[in-house]
Amino acid sequence: MSISQIKNLQRRLANLEQEATEEINRACGHELWQSLGFDALDTLEDPDRRCRANYYYGQLQTVRELRDVIS
Repeated sequence: MSISQIKNLQRRLANLEQEATEEINRACGHELWQSLGFDALDTLEDPDRRCRANYYYGQLQTVRELRDVIS
């Protein structure tokens, strides 16, 4: 991969990470999940919000793993 391709990939990953974080915040209604971790998502009572939060948490983890590989 060229340097420009890596930079573009890093930018896209940053955008995906931001989107995932914002969606999890919306689903939870707060940012406490960031300090409590994944278990905080399972305590959401609304199944739709819990499902959305878990989906975006999976996306967030994937982005972070990819970032670790290319760094």
